[in-house]
Amino acid sequence: AGPMLRGNYAGRVLGSGTDGFKYWDERRAGTISQEEWQGIEGGIARSYGHCMTMGTASTMTAIAEGMGLCLPGASSIPAADANHQRMSAACGRRVVDMVWEDLTPDKIITRAAVDNAVTVAMATGCSTNAIIHVIAMARRAGVPLALDDLDRIGHEVPVLANIRPSGKDYLMEDFFYAGGLRALMKQLETKLDLSAITVTGKTLGDGIEGAQVFNDDVIRPLSNPVYHEGSLAVLKGNLAPDGAVIKPAACDPKFHRHTGPAIVANSYKEMKAIIDDPDYPMTPDHVLVLRNAGPQGGPGMPEWGMIPMPKALLKDGHRDMVRLSDARMSGTSFGACVLHVSPEAFVGGPLALVEDGDMIELDVPGRQLNLKVFERRGVDRVLFQPRLEPWFFWHQKFDSLPKK
Repeated sequence: AGPMLRGNYAGRVLGSGTDGFKYWDERRAGTISQEEWQGIEGGIARSYGHCMTMGTASTMTAIAEGMGLCLPGASSIPAADANHQRMSAACGRRVVDMVWEDLTPDKIITRAAVDNAVTVAMATGCSTNAIIHVIAMARRAGVPLALDDLDRIGHEVPVLANIRPSGKDYLMEDFFYAGGLRALMKQLETKLDLSAITVTGKTLGDGIEGAQVFNDDVIRPLSNPVYHEGSLAVLKGNLAPDGAVIKPAACDPKFHRHTGPAIVANSYKEMKAIIDDPDYPMTPDHVLVLRNAGPQGGPGMPEWGMIPMPKALLKDGHRDMVRLSDARMSGTSFGACVLHVSPEAFVGGPLALVEDGDMIELDVPGRQLNLKVFERRGVDRVLFQPRLEPWFFWHQKFDSLPKK
């Protein structure tokens, strides 16, 4: 358990996932050699543990601690640190005490605890996968939580953890040395419900009492955030009536407001042919659209959403563009990637209506994602019927699936 130690290659600090994606683009662009790429591969994961960037693993441990489900400080310890042995012993003792106290999860996972967890996640620069998991956790505990709730908190809470990919300079090992999650929550205390009960049997406020920040460039104060809003933004519009998500702090700000023509792929195989063609006619203004990659279309909502940059643009020095899908992406990913577009294309969501050349409008500050063709053609395409059949027999249990 816990994040790996920092990666290192040729004097460069490497973050798992994030820098792998970054340097793979450089390899595809021809700016680094195969030998350099293999050196990066060898240096990026040099200890046991999970990703040391703010990926889904560190996001979910932060959510667990913010929700009060683990002992104070447990979520930040690097995998190779001896503090894990001490923490595991403390956890064992506390679990036994909780049995005698009858302190069960349903007494901890309250509305206040869930809001605290979302607040903490937004401040860490969390993974987009957090949305799926925290909603599932809350609803399992009987606490209603919707996309609008997450977006409301995202408007109120800035990113304070300067950790890749939302931050630029540091990794989870640095976060631990800077004070860890207790220190970050201390910075956030005016935005948290400090009366929420945790597994300690005491309040969250008790758990962060005395926490200090030892490097305020790693864990920023509210007055000097990494990004002025939370890690995630929820988008709505005629292309995503049930919502979509983007990580604004981890993409080029020039794409926060963008309108461009679509290039559409119906499968990952089609998209790969597009991005691997060095002569494919496109500009950085185009919007790459990958559909049929959602929960039913994928199936399983694979992490295809950070579509690799096309070779046709890499050769000209471009490293970001708007990409749109009903898929997920790794928490270590970055870029102007709009994800989880819902309803998904496979069941006839508006994403299934997009054609090459259609203008797509992204407005992150306005929380909008729109297909401009609706303004020109009204309901011309609304009678669309999904063409794809279920991949596996167990999909048949979904009444919403198309039938011939």
